Amino acid sequence: MSTLAIARHSTSLAQRSLIKTIRTPEALIDVTIQPVIFLLLFTYLFGGAIGDGDRHAYLQFLLPGMLAQSLAMGGVALGQNLNADIEKGVFDRFRSLPISRAAPLIGAVLADVVRYLSVCVVMLGFGTIMGFRVETGFLPAVAAVALSIGFGLCFCWISVWVGMLARTSGAVQGIMFLLVLPLTFGSNVFVSTDTLPGWLQAFVSVNPITPLVKTIRGLLVSGPVAGPLVTTLCWMAGLLVVFVPLALRAYARRA
Repeated sequence: MSTLAIARHSTSLAQRSLIKTIRTPEALIDVTIQPVIFLLLFTYLFGGAIGDGDRHAYLQFLLPGMLAQSLAMGGVALGQNLNADIEKGVFDRFRSLPISRAAPLIGAVLADVVRYLSVCVVMLGFGTIMGFRVETGFLPAVAAVALSIGFGLCFCWISVWVGMLARTSGAVQGIMFLLVLPLTFGSNVFVSTDTLPGWLQAFVSVNPITPLVKTIRGLLVSGPVAGPLVTTLCWMAGLLVVFVPLALRAYARRA
């Protein structure tokens, strides 16, 4: 099947997923209300202690990191939804149609752009209300949003793979949180790397979330961008190379 046909089929199935999301807006709670709650909690509950009493300075440090964390956590629902569709027999219908076998997965991932864009809009919008300010300009902020969404689309293939392997959608959530929580909390999201114990710094330095956060901070606030950006792009390429084939193979066996 041609690449153009795969793209057309994937786009059609992405539209299906978007219609499903519009009809059940509560499915966006994890990328709208939840990030706001986390931002409020960490800024006002821990910001005074971590930021030496300067909550505004901590908010400037925290928000770019929480944006990366929210994107990583936002992909969990994708694997859950795909797993639920398989259990309901939706993919049996897809298998009977003259479409690419990969189209249902690619379409679902493409539809997740809306979820990731929602995270960026909510975090930056509500952060601005709380006092966060972009210090670098409009174009760097757009670049930060584009990079964030791109990383989310690459990272979510892990959730797709787990969704194909797990027996239930609840199991997908449990497995993914076991992966996402250590990656997001064991990083530079909440505190600077140099404040951590040496053994933890070693983990943080090879954590894919770390260079992403550094890049977003550099684009939104200040700091180095080129080095962390290259590392982030390498991680994005690696995630695609490893987990897209794994997800497609698991899908072929499951569906």
